[in-house]
Amino acid sequence: MTPDEIYGRLRSTDMDAVPPDDVEKLSADDASELTLKVAAESFGKVAAYLAKDDHLGFDSLMCLSGMDLGEELQVVYHLFSIKHKHKVTLKVNVPKDSPKVPSVEGIWSTAGWHEREAFDLFGIEFEGHSDLRRILMPEDWVGHPLRKDYQAPKEYRGIPVLPREEPE
Repeated sequence: MTPDEIYGRLRSTDMDAVPPDDVEKLSADDASELTLKVAAESFGKVAAYLAKDDHLGFDSLMCLSGMDLGEELQVVYHLFSIKHKHKVTLKVNVPKDSPKVPSVEGIWSTAGWHEREAFDLFGIEFEGHSDLRRILMPEDWVGHPLRKDYQAPKEYRGIPVLPREEPE
């Protein structure tokens, strides 16, 4: 399917009453891949529809990434249909003070690790995740290192974290 056909199919269904304004097309009409901005509160329904609809069949979560946009955090999902050979990118923005997105671990099992990484490094909470805990940083680490406002500690358990200044 072309990006326009994918978007048309998505818009032609009620997806359990997802408000029309909750799915915004970001890519140009002539783009080779569809990019959508989806409201966090509707994201779970949209993701489930994209995976379960036989004509769309997005059965592979290729990548999930966290981003710090300054005022907001964003989760970017790259989906692929192995059967139909088409792609879609979904972007979900959440406020920094309450960064919550529904987990898609139950739809695409690979999301489990990706969501833990975004949680660890950006502090994005994936509601409904089966084991949401740090994956890269120690459990007692304070803060989320990939946020733009993150202040790294000078040391962790007596070990210097920041590079030592070289004598002149």
